[in-house]
Amino acid sequence: MGKIAKFKNVRRPVFGACASRYTETMAVQSTIVAQGPGWRVTDVVCSSGPADKPFEEQHDGVSIAAVMRGSFQYRTRQGSAVLAPGALLLGNAGACYQCGHEHGVGDRCLAFHMTPQCYEEAVAEAAGTRSLALSRASLPPLPQLVAVLADAETARDDGDAEAFDELRMRLAGAVATLLAPLARQRAPSAQDERRITAALRHIETHAEDKLGIAALARLAAMSPYHFLRTFRQVTGVTPHQFILRTRLHRAALRLRAGDEPIAAIAFDCGFNDLSTFNHRFRRVVGVAPGDYRKRNRTAWRFKPAAPEFPERAMARDRNARAGIR
Repeated sequence: MGKIAKFKNVRRPVFGACASRYTETMAVQSTIVAQGPGWRVTDVVCSSGPADKPFEEQHDGVSIAAVMRGSFQYRTRQGSAVLAPGALLLGNAGACYQCGHEHGVGDRCLAFHMTPQCYEEAVAEAAGTRSLALSRASLPPLPQLVAVLADAETARDDGDAEAFDELRMRLAGAVATLLAPLARQRAPSAQDERRITAALRHIETHAEDKLGIAALARLAAMSPYHFLRTFRQVTGVTPHQFILRTRLHRAALRLRAGDEPIAAIAFDCGFNDLSTFNHRFRRVVGVAPGDYRKRNRTAWRFKPAAPEFPERAMARDRNARAGIR
């Protein structure tokens, strides 16, 4: 998943001017699970307890940390709170803070760190956003956060680093919307639907390629956050979920149709390694790829040299009629 870094004299994997004043040693293990330009996501496990004295720390960027296990106290200029599973720790770049375990031992968080510019780009179009500063110290466990936090924990456990580029924008947008005054979300326009349809067609014909949010948003002539929000409004799923579904569907067809090596099918359908494919296939379909093949083997043998799936053939025919290469 990533390199494990053990930080002495650090409560959280965040650095800044306050670091020189650290005097206590606390047991923190931080694993980078995903990173990109201007952002990183870390899995943070802390074993501190009541005997460990809190000390001042500083956020080196905008921080949104989802509490997955345990609880702790968090204090910053925006306020203080006891954070439990499902809650979000919020921190502005440069802000000093304290964390403590006065009432229990240990916690585990999934921490999203972004530069101010990266965060601004992610939330600039969030509904009702007036200020890009985080106005509160935390958000409680809210129903609106359940889906994105469940997806994030699943991506962490699956080692799905690609999913986090989308997840950090979903989480940042959700936080900005929850902190902003309520605003009515407009329905997708005809132009929005046309642009999302173009992205859907592109995914259909290039599902085996690496398809990042930024590239898909450029294709749709949208900002990444607006594309992500509109895609979900139009289709009911996120881009990553649609891409994964498309890849798994095509893999299932090939498993049923012939005796190709499972590893070859996995790589051809866009999965980077066999273990990742096996894990996701089992999670979604309910059985391992090999067992699925045995249960659904067809009576005939089909071994195409270069298989073409119905979605791709239909897209090619539509493009040909429209004069698009």
